[in-house]
Amino acid sequence: MQCQYLSIGVNDNAENIVQQIDKELQQLKEKRINYSVKEMDFEGTTSVLCNIEEDGSAAKNLNKYELLKYHVSNALAEYVIQEYEDKLLIRLINSNYGYFNASEKKDILRISQKNIRNEDKIFFNTLFQIRRRNMIVRKFMEYFEGSSSIILDGFINFRLKDYIKELEDVIDNAVDDFLIEREYKEFIRLLKYFVEIQDSKFNIVHVVMQKDEQYILLDEKRHEITNECMQDFLYELPETEINHDDLLVSSLITLAPKSIVIHNLERFKNQKLLDTIKNIFVGKVILCGGCNICEYNLVKSDTKE
Repeated sequence: MQCQYLSIGVNDNAENIVQQIDKELQQLKEKRINYSVKEMDFEGTTSVLCNIEEDGSAAKNLNKYELLKYHVSNALAEYVIQEYEDKLLIRLINSNYGYFNASEKKDILRISQKNIRNEDKIFFNTLFQIRRRNMIVRKFMEYFEGSSSIILDGFINFRLKDYIKELEDVIDNAVDDFLIEREYKEFIRLLKYFVEIQDSKFNIVHVVMQKDEQYILLDEKRHEITNECMQDFLYELPETEINHDDLLVSSLITLAPKSIVIHNLERFKNQKLLDTIKNIFVGKVILCGGCNICEYNLVKSDTKE
């Protein structure tokens, strides 16, 4: 009984590759196809040898060999993503963005990893994940059409150029996000400074979310102070350019209260605005879980409607 094989030359982690391939080839057992995966050393080089037994007709054996190539390609694609992706990202960041310092590169790597792993569960990033993986599988399959032996490091460096270009695009987007994030942090730092140099005009300011996604402000005695706080800003802006989120932040900075209580949190649709307020007024923001101010506002809003 003859065997058909695929040989993968590796520099290290041969045991991990064997485990990854064996896990993938378990599916062949369901088709009653016998195979073996083992690590071999020859003249100082290490290879992972994947064999499949031949029996029956030539067509049947060819089909088995195609299955072997397909499953090994899938296993190697998964291994590349798990073991090489971070190394490639670091190499590309150092190569393409050498002018950033070590701390900045670390932040760019963090954002790249977050985006490439789709930690925010964004639909389009999921599609890009699938496309990148399929791209790697296809490249392995194409290679195995002409050769049964492969050197993994060389293949990644010279045959996965399209995949590496995708990683470069991920890094480029991460750099844009990093610069925006850095500008935002600087913006917050300045706003915190403005708050620190202001005298607190109120001990407590209540921010009450309305159904129309606007806000009313109450002082510690629960008197409404919305108009008097925002009037100066409204005079300076045309009605078409009024941004109530910006008005809220500007008003709170001017008031510089010792505490801010956010009411009707479930209506607070702009999470970034809430994060900005919490970042400016660190330790001073209280998120109300329900009180008579919230109930009073509900009645007031329903009456208006």
